[in-house]
Amino acid sequence: MRSLIPTLALLGVLGSAAEPALAQEKGTCIDDAMLVFDASGSMAGTDMNAVRPHIATVREALAAVLPAVTPRRHLGLMVYGPGSAYGCSNIQLRLKPGPNSATTILGEVDAVVPGGQTPLTAAVRGAAEELHYRNEPAVVVLLTDGEETCGGDPCRMARELRAQARDLTIHVVGFKVAGSTWLQAGTGSSCMAEETGGLSITAHDKDELIAALQKTLTCPLFSERRR
Repeated sequence: MRSLIPTLALLGVLGSAAEPALAQEKGTCIDDAMLVFDASGSMAGTDMNAVRPHIATVREALAAVLPAVTPRRHLGLMVYGPGSAYGCSNIQLRLKPGPNSATTILGEVDAVVPGGQTPLTAAVRGAAEELHYRNEPAVVVLLTDGEETCGGDPCRMARELRAQARDLTIHVVGFKVAGSTWLQAGTGSSCMAEETGGLSITAHDKDELIAALQKTLTCPLFSERRR
């Protein structure tokens, strides 16, 4: 009987080591992700060359990307801003990360009515909490067309999260349209990516948005992971 113990232990080790390899073979992610979606009042605005609101372009970009992402990655949705009466307080978890969530997420995004301000710092923190970032690898993707307007400090918050996290990455996808203003790298929302090893990408139209969302939401190869 004693001779079986080392064998069983070895099988246990081999089995646990095979799980990431199996996930890679199937093309699935082992890190859950949360999309933090900007539904503030600015998303109802239009640029100088079109009459369509910003949110219409963002919806189309998400519809082009999510159906290919969610079969491979558990993805959730956090929304901030909808409803002008709520000001800075309206941050809502619309969906916890789960499999094949594209239809649900797109339905939520299609139904949202932009309004209110931009509490993106608190929303990103809430997303990290939902992902149990202290104990689990976590990816947060912020999709916004503006900067913090509710007194939050995104740089400090990102440093605090990084210090407590097991493995947290924050990506920032900024939709910059004609006439909008964005802060420089190292300030504003972009520094959340810099502090956590994520990407900060500015998109100016639907095609660039699609490319940015594909880059930040698609599962990386295991060899590309930071840790």
